[in-house]
Amino acid sequence: MIKKIYDGDSLLAIIISNKFDEPGINFFTTDDLSQQLAYMKHPTGKKIAPHIHNPVPREVEYTQEILFIKSGKIRVDFYDSEQNYLESHILTKHDVILLIKGGHGFEVLKDIEMFEVKQGPYVGEDDKTRFTEIVEKEIKIK
Repeated sequence: MIKKIYDGDSLLAIIISNKFDEPGINFFTTDDLSQQLAYMKHPTGKKIAPHIHNPVPREVEYTQEILFIKSGKIRVDFYDSEQNYLESHILTKHDVILLIKGGHGFEVLKDIEMFEVKQGPYVGEDDKTRFTEIVEKEIKIK
């Protein structure tokens, strides 16, 4: 239900299947990541104390993004930081992915609706380096 994609010791992504269903608060990320991701499931009547978030200076080295698949089907292709293809995974309705490091590309396999959440501010084309995608016959679905 949870897949972690690695390049050696480097964590590239975390995929949470739509089948994940654990009570309480379940964090998928370590405290040092600049994007935090958790799943919460609470019973009726559970209270979460009111709170505000304090201003805390943070340093962000890489843009990390979370995709929430609302509907459809998409293939995610993973690349290492040198743009070498590693593997691919298929995401479907209600799957969630946190993209942490390395490169990634996508192909929509069935009309897709999804939300994307990432750090800002966005700096346009300076925010990313585009490169050539993997050839279809070399794709390895895991």
